[in-house]
Amino acid sequence: MDHRAVAERVIKYVGRDNIIAGAHCATRLRLVLKDDNKIDQAGLDGDPDVKGTFKTQGQYQIIIGPGDVNDVYDEFIKITGLKELSTDDLKNVANGQQKTNPVMAFIKLLSDIFVPIIPALVAGGLLMALNNFLTQGGLFGPKALVELYPQIKGLSDMIQLMSAAPFWFLPILVAISAGKRFGANQFLSAAIGMIMVAPGTANIIGATDLSKVATIASYTKFWDIFGLHVTQTSYTYQVIPVLAAVWLLAFLEKRFHKWLPSAVDFTFTPLLSILITGFLTFTVIGPVLKFVSDCITNGIVWLYDATSFIGMGIFGLTYSAIVTTGLHQSFPAIETQLVSAFASGKGAGDFIFVVASMANVAQGAATFAIWFLTKDKKMKGLASSAGISALLGITEPALFGVNLKYKFPFFCALIASGVASMVAGLTHVIAASMGAAGFIGFLSIFPRTIPMYVLSELISFGLAFALTYLWGKNHMPQEVAPAVVDAHTATETEQKATEVAQKQLALQDETILAPVDGASESLTKVNDQVFSAKMMGDGAAIVPADGNIYAPVSGEITVAYDSKHAYGFKSDLGAEILIHIGLDTVNLEGKHFTSFVSQGDHVKQGQKIAEVDLAAIKEAGYDPTVMVVVTNTADYAGVDRITETSGQHGDKLIALTAHN
Repeated sequence: MDHRAVAERVIKYVGRDNIIAGAHCATRLRLVLKDDNKIDQAGLDGDPDVKGTFKTQGQYQIIIGPGDVNDVYDEFIKITGLKELSTDDLKNVANGQQKTNPVMAFIKLLSDIFVPIIPALVAGGLLMALNNFLTQGGLFGPKALVELYPQIKGLSDMIQLMSAAPFWFLPILVAISAGKRFGANQFLSAAIGMIMVAPGTANIIGATDLSKVATIASYTKFWDIFGLHVTQTSYTYQVIPVLAAVWLLAFLEKRFHKWLPSAVDFTFTPLLSILITGFLTFTVIGPVLKFVSDCITNGIVWLYDATSFIGMGIFGLTYSAIVTTGLHQSFPAIETQLVSAFASGKGAGDFIFVVASMANVAQGAATFAIWFLTKDKKMKGLASSAGISALLGITEPALFGVNLKYKFPFFCALIASGVASMVAGLTHVIAASMGAAGFIGFLSIFPRTIPMYVLSELISFGLAFALTYLWGKNHMPQEVAPAVVDAHTATETEQKATEVAQKQLALQDETILAPVDGASESLTKVNDQVFSAKMMGDGAAIVPADGNIYAPVSGEITVAYDSKHAYGFKSDLGAEILIHIGLDTVNLEGKHFTSFVSQGDHVKQGQKIAEVDLAAIKEAGYDPTVMVVVTNTADYAGVDRITETSGQHGDKLIALTAHN
């Protein structure tokens, strides 16, 4: 890569006079610009050395790749004459350019709390759907499966109890997640959640009928405390009261840590925090906010019932537009209430999930239509991966990477989503749980309405694809050829293509090991679209269980930043690998990190290369997820994640298959 030429082209595309400031991290240039409308987006999209672009938190980010981005940045600084900034400095500049939005800050807060507990609610909801499948008549005849086969009734009862548990004890799940977000001790937070479900909790033992569980939850006694008549209310299925209780707990805990001498802090801070929070929860916070919570849930259900299929259609018509603003991040909090109400026999179910599924499938279908329409190889590759991702419920790559760039696919998908959501509303399709909002979302749908859900999904896909393809046939904008500055650049591109072909033949099959203890997950779940959209390449993510980082391969350290948060490897067998420790941890500038290697070192597979203080990173508000990315993914025939569960460093993580 000619780093100066790339820097010159980037400056040309964004406009020299349009640049306020710039910094870089391990993979991308981060720019603060005056006017995004002045960006030559087509030029950036067509540039062979630019892997992708997006905007977040006031920064326009251009993905170059590890090992190259720092050199491109150096040339960028030389050409522009701007002052070198850290990413933290740039964040301050970006914040100065945009006003703080309290609504978005609140939505981000809700997202941080509810997204981590979604898997537990998905599991409970799917178990509920499975039990409905076993116990409801009309699916396989007038009798239910448990009536046809009485020997499975015990299994059905067990599943019923397991499905009820996540919702019955929902305050504990919310308390743990909220405690982490508010800065409270998570075990004290869990204790508050337990206290809030303690009255009547013992009565759930042996109860396998959800309608009976709901009756038990409403059973109350009273405490007489200094003349106060305090209701022993059980806050099962509740969300809002526990959020307020944990916030109060965090406030009190922090104050007591400051006020109390260290000799008594360990003992009396937990005691006083729990005692005061518990008392105020049962006397003030709980009763008031339970009423507010019930009003909100009833209001949403009333709106759904009152607007019927018309409301569903309008929601479907606007859902993807809402996603582009980020407001959809607040929906898990609402859906949690809807699913909890449904689980307790008091609600109609989750209609937001149904609409989201229709919208995601529509955007995916529009993206696939672009795959058929475009002749640009780079766009074809992005469209195929983004389309599949959208059909599985992750729509951002399709929205920002493809559909919004051409505009018309986005609007065609909105129309299709609106029509499909209206059909779903007409046929009373409803979700019994949260899950993957896409084609596989039928697993979360109430069994009787699964056929109409599938039909609505097919309508969404077919209509979005047809509208996009037919409109694009006549109105598709002229394709932008990859940026070619001069004959030298063209020659360089041809040479690069030859080198890639030769490199593919030289590569060998290889196995990449996990660099850290922890639970493996898909890159698509990472809360950073560069990694989730696999713009840097395919690989895996690990939620670390400790802070010891080990070499995943034997080879050379090609990148070792001063910030110590990212390392590049060139394995002895040809794989190019990036280990990125945490999200936006470059802002810490090396604090809480210890490195044992330098650029140019040769390491053995399993050799310890770094340590990180996970507790300190979390305390500073950063996500500690470790990304393992094969940056030369395109050179391989296959890059497949092996480990899909919790494991240890040294376990097989990724299998690389070379071209024959």
